[in-house]
Amino acid sequence: MEVQLPAVCRILDANLDRAREGLRIIEEWCRFGLNNAEMAMKCKQLRQEVARWHGAQLRAARDTAGDLGTELTHPGEEVRSDITALLQANFCRVQEAMRVLEEYGKLYHPDMGSAFKQLRYRVYTLETGLMSYSRIQRLDRAYLYLVTNPRDNLLATVEAALKGGVDIVQYRDKDAEDKARLRLAQSLRQLCSDYGALFLINDRVDLAMAVGADGVHLGQNDMPIGLARQLLGPGKLIGMSTTNPEEMERAIAADADYIGVGPVYETPTKPGKTAAGLDYVRYAAANATVPWFAIGGIDTNNIAEVVAAGAGRVAVVRSLVEAEQPTLVAQYLRSQLHAIRRSNL
Repeated sequence: MEVQLPAVCRILDANLDRAREGLRIIEEWCRFGLNNAEMAMKCKQLRQEVARWHGAQLRAARDTAGDLGTELTHPGEEVRSDITALLQANFCRVQEAMRVLEEYGKLYHPDMGSAFKQLRYRVYTLETGLMSYSRIQRLDRAYLYLVTNPRDNLLATVEAALKGGVDIVQYRDKDAEDKARLRLAQSLRQLCSDYGALFLINDRVDLAMAVGADGVHLGQNDMPIGLARQLLGPGKLIGMSTTNPEEMERAIAADADYIGVGPVYETPTKPGKTAAGLDYVRYAAANATVPWFAIGGIDTNNIAEVVAAGAGRVAVVRSLVEAEQPTLVAQYLRSQLHAIRRSNL
């Protein structure tokens, strides 16, 4: 089949525009949203390398009035639920455009296909780094972590807690069937996205992958952190429960993004588990090198002594899930954590 150069030029022109526009959108967030000069420069360099291929011959082939694609749209293009969704959509846009440029570029210039193959791989690397950086930043700013327990009105309870300032939600349900877990996890993920909170799955790496969660939380007897990271990819968060200094050191050495420290008090959510106590909280405050959350039986009655022992972050279960007014309880817990942070400034 004879190559129709005008049509190829139109395809290349449209996708060069698409790639440059998507990169500029990502670059603006790196520059103004993250204040990250290194990532902004990587975007700019990519954009400039793409622009070098956008010569006069390709621009001259443009026919906006005759382009049927200007009338095509999809409802998903009209909505961006949060900055993560916006960035993900534009990374997809850039990668798709570069794949088109790689293939059709082979018909236009002998070096164009290989050039855009390498550019596409660089965009994948940028995406991994940027999405990972964004989640780590949000983790660093997180104070209050909600771990769910099964209950009939869970979505309403979680939303009320999010309104009160919960930063992270972990979906935990050991007994539900997978179809039910999947449906609820999808709803919780969207809810967290709406409120700008991180969403994690307890134990189940497959479920986290299926719903696009921000990561997983693992126990000492669950899948090793290294294997979970291979499956999830480097851009996701992985936390691990620890009950003593030895487990803490192993989790940190295995590259956990954060750890749970507890149970501080005995709790029915961990039947038979001896409380680690406030001494372990004090140890974590002095020795932990990653973000950590005190967990286990913490509520409005004892959070002050947990904070006094050195906890700047806490994870709670029953005190929010079973609260009559989760919003007010979350606000109170958060206020106690803010108080200790202000005193440390």
